[in-house]
Amino acid sequence: EVQFEESGGGLVQAGGSLTLSCAASEFSFDEGVIGWFHQAPGKEREGISCINVERGTKYYLDSVKGRFTISSDSAKNKVYLQMNNLRPEDTGVYFCADLDVCSTSGFVMEADFGAWGQGTHVTVTS
Repeated sequence: EVQFEESGGGLVQAGGSLTLSCAASEFSFDEGVIGWFHQAPGKEREGISCINVERGTKYYLDSVKGRFTISSDSAKNKVYLQMNNLRPEDTGVYFCADLDVCSTSGFVMEADFGAWGQGTHVTVTS
């Protein structure tokens, strides 16, 4: 079972930026389909962005479109989420996971998806 590790969260003022990183041992992101998920306090986890690294396909939830950018770095074997113009509603825990499908209109989870990582915490103050 692949274990993903998220990092890069922190405390930032509204309008600020953060870059989250997603790494995993024994997993090649070169052919990966990776998604970023956001869980706001007291709410369910929600998929906000994904990338099919090999095809270059990307997806963004409307609420983050134009503010967040997903990217990959083959040399470092990581996927990133650049978050700009952060808002208080972006507060929460962010997770990454491998997906079955990422298209420009959405994503599909792996049927045999295992456990979530610990996530990285983001707090945006107004």
